[in-house]
Amino acid sequence: MNSDRIQQLIKLRETDPIDSFVSYALALEYFKVGDFHLSEQIFSDLMVKDPEYVGIYFHFGRLYEAMDDKEKAKKVYQQGILICKKLNDIHSLSELTSALQNLEIDE
Repeated sequence: MNSDRIQQLIKLRETDPIDSFVSYALALEYFKVGDFHLSEQIFSDLMVKDPEYVGIYFHFGRLYEAMDDKEKAKKVYQQGILICKKLNDIHSLSELTSALQNLEIDE
């Protein structure tokens, strides 16, 4: 059940607030249950605290797409693309580039 996972992740985050994966997982769970505001807040905080945590960019962009804010989604994808190039993360770069292209095609 998602609420159980959310509670577990909240506890983990309280014991280790620096763990980027826990924050990322919590943001994803909030996204899954439709709490876009909390998901956005956690993703935003994580981008500031750990901008090189490349996993956030794809899902944060998807969140903005679900919120029907294509401009913010584009910006997040573009930021992620820059980070992936800097880190030479070819796999994530490919995913983000595809997501950005698909978004632009849909416009």
